[in-house]
Amino acid sequence: MSDTETRPSGETRRRPIVAVRDVSKRFSNGTLALSRMTLDVMPGEFISLLGPSGCGKSTALRIIAGLGDASSGAIDYPGSRVDVRGKPEAEIGFVFQEPTLMPWQTVFGNVYLPLRLKRIGKSEARERIMHVLETVGLEDFARAYPRELSGGMKMRVSIARALVTRPKLLLMDEPFGALDEITRQKLNDDVLRLWHKQDLTVVFVTHSVYEAAYLSSRIVVMGARPGRVVSDLPLDAPWPREESFRTTDAYAALCRRVSDALQLAIHARSAAA
Repeated sequence: MSDTETRPSGETRRRPIVAVRDVSKRFSNGTLALSRMTLDVMPGEFISLLGPSGCGKSTALRIIAGLGDASSGAIDYPGSRVDVRGKPEAEIGFVFQEPTLMPWQTVFGNVYLPLRLKRIGKSEARERIMHVLETVGLEDFARAYPRELSGGMKMRVSIARALVTRPKLLLMDEPFGALDEITRQKLNDDVLRLWHKQDLTVVFVTHSVYEAAYLSSRIVVMGARPGRVVSDLPLDAPWPREESFRTTDAYAALCRRVSDALQLAIHARSAAA
């Protein structure tokens, strides 16, 4: 299906890849994690969800991915086909906070998993798997086991596993939070390269103002629980962004702007609380 729609007036506009409409989530213990969250994710965007701990960023991401249900509201994929069960074929890749690799499988076997679940034979999948391993710089480690890899390399395997299905939307749940700063910055650069090269749309959860300001084309700041959008900041910083951007006055000013928005979000109060 097309990523555009034509209005009765004849005007054409792009449709979001995913539309979050008044989504609330209340857990069985009574905790209201999200309150009427609304968000459009447009094709080609790199959106960071930024907010204080416990504000529902990961909950929102999991609901978008179909890994959890909203208590009210709706998630719509306007450009997706519908499968035989009436569910949208959302074409999503998900990278979790931890690599979640199978220790008994090689790098190749771990990346093969989502294709195996789609009943694609290993010989048929081999070229695609090796291509995505080359994309993340791990083509020489296809036969290695997770115990033989560094933390950064394990996360690259996790990213490769998410990319091997050729998703339109890549969801990343604070994937680099446990890594050292040097590795984290290197993987930030790698993710930007992949986003541009693979023509991806990315929604990225982070607690870091600096990471969000470096990566994003748009930052959505969420308020303290219950989570909801309190600021939506499109970024006009130049592309491509390289290591040298981190030392510029423009980056410092951008970080201050995002930090100010985060401070307002931390102290914001919701009428729904």
